[in-house]
Amino acid sequence: MSTVKDKMKLVKGDITQSDCQCIVNAANKSLLGGGGVDGAIHRAAGPQLLEECKTLNGCRTGEAKITKGYDLKAEYVIHTVGPVFSGKGQDRVDLANCYWNSLELAKEHEIHSIAFPCISTGVYRFPPRPASLIAVTTVKKWLEENEDYDMEVVFYCFDNRNMRCYKMEMENL
Repeated sequence: MSTVKDKMKLVKGDITQSDCQCIVNAANKSLLGGGGVDGAIHRAAGPQLLEECKTLNGCRTGEAKITKGYDLKAEYVIHTVGPVFSGKGQDRVDLANCYWNSLELAKEHEIHSIAFPCISTGVYRFPPRPASLIAVTTVKKWLEENEDYDMEVVFYCFDNRNMRCYKMEMENL
């Protein structure tokens, strides 16, 4: 039987190249594309992603919505809106909700492998160290509470700074 730690992996690279059934997009509230990982996912998925996103009426911080993956390897994209870092406690709650709600939505759609980017650590300025702790502990808790559901979670880090933070948190599991 696999442990929670066995169900979580860490990869340095481009999330748009993930072989997971679903990738998560660190989106803005409009869901209509932007910079960073959001722009990269929209470019890699092709124009059909934008057309489907236009039908979703945006997304609130901490919530998640799902679309097809179109030209991506991934069958689905879950779009979640991370908090713009303000230093308030609600930032942590909202960031944890991004991971939790994305996993819940994946389960509803019978998705069994999901790739997460480092949500909010780019232009939204969430410090990577606490962001990685929130990501890893939230996913761990979800996996423990859903131990009967077969789910593989891959954290994708694009840069060395986030990679070091996530690696440290994964080692502490």
